Amino acid sequence: MVDRVKGKVALVTGGASGIGRAASLLLAKEGATVIVTDVQDDQGKDCAAAIKRAGGDGIFLHHDVASEDAWISVITEIRSRFGKLNVLVNNAGIAIAGSVLTMTLADWRRQQSINLDGVFLGVKHSLPLMRESGGGSIINISSLAGLKGSPSLAGYCATKGGVRLFTKAVAMECGAARDNVRVNSVHPGIIETPIWLGIIPGSLPELSSSGANAPNLDAMSETIVPIGKKGLPEDIAAGILYLASDDSRYVTGSELVIDGGMSTR
Repeated sequence: MVDRVKGKVALVTGGASGIGRAASLLLAKEGATVIVTDVQDDQGKDCAAAIKRAGGDGIFLHHDVASEDAWISVITEIRSRFGKLNVLVNNAGIAIAGSVLTMTLADWRRQQSINLDGVFLGVKHSLPLMRESGGGSIINISSLAGLKGSPSLAGYCATKGGVRLFTKAVAMECGAARDNVRVNSVHPGIIETPIWLGIIPGSLPELSSSGANAPNLDAMSETIVPIGKKGLPEDIAAGILYLASDDSRYVTGSELVIDGGMSTR
């Protein structure tokens, strides 16, 4: 299938790497104009360049999702350059592992500001333009950790659980407004992305370190994923594309779980 989001304008936060990059590339391949945002400028510019090399339409904007001023600036730029917004992928996020007894308040607040405040600000400032555009799709990236607790990831679970229920509440609000805006969450399991580099070896009991500050995802997946293997960013991007497209026109307030069956345990 091609051109599943042709003519749509899509904003992908945290688009410089991992799931965000894969989603940006796939949405552009399927016809969307993609605004890639991130604080990683070089990688973000490389993603936008990759989109153009493949014949797509994309730009990069520096963007700290925890800053309300930054959100206002990004949406103003999108309004000025493209005149509409049809898809928002709230993907930017970090993971800080560690016991609740040793996590600092500063780390707790930093994780909240990016993972949860960033999603709130994205919805708050994107929704008016999306409504003016005739509706659209908001896709909030949560996690399997937003469905199940995990030892030494209490702070991360709190943010991703917050994203899950925030998504449902906003979906109901948009439904009541009859604004043609759908709001759904995506819940990845063990996916090979750079976010794992922030997980300290030994801080999660099931991790087996394969190097400095990097868990062995293959070994971990063989043990705890029912299908026995890790996922790739492209696996999540395919779900994001579905929710961004009109194929999911009757889907809102839902959880799309892409985790190799982990949530069934």
